[in-house]
Amino acid sequence: MSEAPVDQLLIAFAQLNPLVGDIAGNAGKARAARALAAEQGADLILFTELFIAGYPPEDLVLKPAFQAACRDAVHALALETADGGPAMLIGAPWLDAGKLYNAVLLLSEGAIAAVRYKVDLPNYGPFDEKRVFAPGPLPGPIAFKGVRIGVPVCEDIWSEDVIECLAETGSELLLIPNGSPYRRPVYDERMNVAVARVVESGLPLAYVNQVGGQDELVFDGASFVLNADRSLAIQFPNFQERVRVTRWERWADGWRCEEGARAPLVQDDEADYAACVMGLRDYVEKNGFPGVVLGLSGGIDSALCAAMAVDALGAARVHCVMLPYRYTSNESLSDAAGVAEALGCRYDIVPISEAVEGLEASLSPLFAGTERGVTEENLQSRARGTILMSISNKFGAMVVTTGNKSEMSTGYATLYGDMNGGYNPLKDLYKTEVFRLCRLRNRWKPAEALGPDGEVIPDNIIVKPPTAELRDNQKDQDSLPPYDVLDAILQRLVENERPVADIVAEGFEPALVARVERMLNIAEYKRRQAAPGVKVTPRNFGRDRRYPITNRFREMA
Repeated sequence: MSEAPVDQLLIAFAQLNPLVGDIAGNAGKARAARALAAEQGADLILFTELFIAGYPPEDLVLKPAFQAACRDAVHALALETADGGPAMLIGAPWLDAGKLYNAVLLLSEGAIAAVRYKVDLPNYGPFDEKRVFAPGPLPGPIAFKGVRIGVPVCEDIWSEDVIECLAETGSELLLIPNGSPYRRPVYDERMNVAVARVVESGLPLAYVNQVGGQDELVFDGASFVLNADRSLAIQFPNFQERVRVTRWERWADGWRCEEGARAPLVQDDEADYAACVMGLRDYVEKNGFPGVVLGLSGGIDSALCAAMAVDALGAARVHCVMLPYRYTSNESLSDAAGVAEALGCRYDIVPISEAVEGLEASLSPLFAGTERGVTEENLQSRARGTILMSISNKFGAMVVTTGNKSEMSTGYATLYGDMNGGYNPLKDLYKTEVFRLCRLRNRWKPAEALGPDGEVIPDNIIVKPPTAELRDNQKDQDSLPPYDVLDAILQRLVENERPVADIVAEGFEPALVARVERMLNIAEYKRRQAAPGVKVTPRNFGRDRRYPITNRFREMA
């Protein structure tokens, strides 16, 4: 006999921060969230995509031992649901008839009551799911307490087919586990897709997203519930963990979620800053580093990195080192000290004169008869990089590297010098965005930031002309176009893949566009060796933009 349908459901949504590969830890998080939901009388709790494995597991998921460990963890959780507490909808990799699927499983009354597989496997940008998973068949709803629940997985809602199938097979509401990473226009995109599926299906929809950093990706949460009339019933905050119980009631025209808290979202530059802080924090925490060390030059990039590091980890875990040479100005020394004092972190001065001059002396027989130039300038950067890496080796703190996307695009960086480091929070931010985020941080910080309120980056750092200080009177614009022009061209080349001729047609100087495009192409070998860093744009270097190093193609204006 079929179970009589209920007219009310209490459904908990778990917007949590799993760790890839920490199967026991992720299962522990699930238990804690379930216990919290049980205290509030929840019938069911939904977790995010591949929660048991952590997302994205990449090729780790191909290891049979990993698959088996995930399966064992799911079975153990299923047994625990015999206690009468909430059932669980939880994601895990699942091997079935020799094929590996991205699955969501209903755990109820001590058993695995149902399994559904992701149908549309994304294979673009940061996603390579077709590499590791088989696509599932079009799904039907899962029966729970007499209610037919559709459980499409993440990408399954970005096309009409899966939702259409669920609606036609009798689904009454949609619960969607997601692993959707942050990028700038993502909130409008998600909401537009969700609204379209609600309109097409006539069903209410809960979109539950992961939160936290995983290598270059940052998952922002921002989970939400839409009722069938497209009204926003629930909005979770972004960049914060939450477990929340929602009340659903059956009305004559279908199920409806009772309106609850609608948190305002951090957006635009604030969201970029929050993403960079979360990405750095989780990279340090999840990889077990005691803290970070970075070179604090008195320039704007390292100042912003220092602020992000303190906001992420607290001042006690951030070590700033000024590495002066003969070209370092008193202004830079003062500005660097001002940043460290405002942030309250450790600050040391380690002059590099002996190291640079020792290297020059060692090379002098080979370099005899040649002119001084970029090679000698780069010795300064490489001496600094070696010192920072030595501090890291001795004390265990990870080196934060501080180059921005404008520099990474054009190769305005020194391999084995200022590019040394384990992680770069600015890697996907253009220089003009670095300026904006410095001004932003002086008046605002994320809700969970550990740094001090107020101005932490002296205004002089923001207004003075940028310089690497590798020679007398050097300015960045000796080697690069003005950053507002450079970044405008780079955004067209990198994010938008615009043809050179189209960019010139917009009014940019042909020779300048050709020069920038050439710098972008020939710097690929440097980017391939750069530290990972937070993705905030729609197209970052690495996961999104994969160009060959050996490449002779050049566009004509």
